Amino acid sequence: MLYPMAVIVQKYGGSSVADVKKLQQVAERVMRTRQQGHDVVVVVSAMGDTTDELLGMAKQVSPNPARRELDMLLSAGERISMALLSMAIRELGGDAISFTGSQSGIITNDRHVDARIIEVRPFRVQDELARGKIVVIAGFQGVSYKKEVTTLGRGGSDTTAVAMAAALDAEFCEICSDVDGVYSADPRVVPAARRIATLSYEETQEMAEAGAKVLNAQAVEFAKEKGIAIYARATRGPLPGPDPSSDGTVVRKSPPRMPGTVVGVASEKDVLILDAEGPAADLLALLDERGVSGKQLHVYAGRTTLALSRENLHNEAQVREALTATLGSRVRLGDGLAAVSVVGAGINATYANVRAGSEVLSAVGATPSGISTSSFRITWMIPTNRTEDAVRALHGRFIEAEQPLLP
Repeated sequence: MLYPMAVIVQKYGGSSVADVKKLQQVAERVMRTRQQGHDVVVVVSAMGDTTDELLGMAKQVSPNPARRELDMLLSAGERISMALLSMAIRELGGDAISFTGSQSGIITNDRHVDARIIEVRPFRVQDELARGKIVVIAGFQGVSYKKEVTTLGRGGSDTTAVAMAAALDAEFCEICSDVDGVYSADPRVVPAARRIATLSYEETQEMAEAGAKVLNAQAVEFAKEKGIAIYARATRGPLPGPDPSSDGTVVRKSPPRMPGTVVGVASEKDVLILDAEGPAADLLALLDERGVSGKQLHVYAGRTTLALSRENLHNEAQVREALTATLGSRVRLGDGLAAVSVVGAGINATYANVRAGSEVLSAVGATPSGISTSSFRITWMIPTNRTEDAVRALHGRFIEAEQPLLP
């Protein structure tokens, strides 16, 4: 009796496919996975800085390019990668076929530049796997229910990979990059940052939302819903062995960790705080109309406060004009701010961590102007020019100075 092979989904980021030589190294790794007896689906990002270069050209042509046309342009980067990788795999004797996001069945809503996946219909992918082929998919893109090409925003290739893994009921999804897992902070900022062996879905989502360059938050949501493990690993490293957390990071349900432990420190610069008086419905309708997404929304006693990432604020000048025209002096956009966060399950059982973090930030000249919390996160709003000092201070207080638990 023949049993179907396990499906493995692998995603390779831009630095892993930055040039032809690296593409060929990825092809070799894909072939090793195939030779272990797995069905393999590969999701690729654009090569190196291709997306930034395309965006730069668009800005030269138009200061405020139409979002639809941006999607048509930016989605070309991943199509280049998928075709070249498919060719490289074939040169090694593999039977590969490449698909765009739409061809692979990635269906999104009708937002451009930051679309969300609403459904995956992987029929063509399943057909080609059944024929014994390696399927290479362009990440970061899909097609809306209006048949428009869309892109998924920062980290969108992660979302493609995990959504496809969920739709295919894959054994696991491997996210490969130039780093060997998720770290407790950016090692370029904090030399003492540590690789985290295991993370829960919730911790990973919070770190992504807080600005850490880790897995995409929507990608983790797909994994959580289907219970799929995510292995974050280095492209140059070995294939996952019996203990994949030994040389990478495994994201799964409830890793073995004492509640109340801070696992990571994340930061995001260029955060704006929108503060408005009057009915929240009017303000939120205006932001929806302009395609402005935010986070940490608070509405109380006629005041609305919302944190906005500048990278999500497309056509900023026009948005500012619309806010002033609609709300006049009743709206203010606070600038020059950054958000620094600590993340971990159960860290807000008391206010001790909030108080301790506020004290160390004030001590390094990053006195917070605002604080917000969730079940897994504490975020402080600080001046942007103090961001790196703040990250180092929080990491030192909550991770490097962590005391061992006594029995």
